[in-house]
Amino acid sequence: MRIHGTTGEPLIARFARDEVHRLKPLGGRPSFGLLRELARVVGNDCAVEIDANNSSVLWRLIGERVAVTIAAGEVRIRHGVHQVVVHKLSEGRRLQIVDSAHLNGVAGRDGAVCRPANVTATVPGSSPLPWPLRPFAEYEAAIGGSF
Repeated sequence: MRIHGTTGEPLIARFARDEVHRLKPLGGRPSFGLLRELARVVGNDCAVEIDANNSSVLWRLIGERVAVTIAAGEVRIRHGVHQVVVHKLSEGRRLQIVDSAHLNGVAGRDGAVCRPANVTATVPGSSPLPWPLRPFAEYEAAIGGSF
């Protein structure tokens, strides 16, 4: 047991005599608030990586920087001042936390890409293509495969 050089007594004895009565019970609360702030960029898969897990965000945020706050067992993702995702913190690793509403509007989300047949595509610097765009499934069928 170490004797303090100034007081000449063991540290644990001084703690037990002078300080232990000042401690209060925590009442089931954690001893301190664990809070983490992270910055992430939304990947092409509409997700951000948080502790080896992927959490989806709205597809329109692909390539944007978002702020991630982890506290009280929750993950909160904000873009600017807008909160875009709140979910429970995952216990495991390599999990995919996906809200299907985040993918609404992504090309091919519900199967084949489909555009109205009367829409014509344009290539920058050229005139509109002479043929209408067709559902992607028709192209797949024509070449005998799927992507």
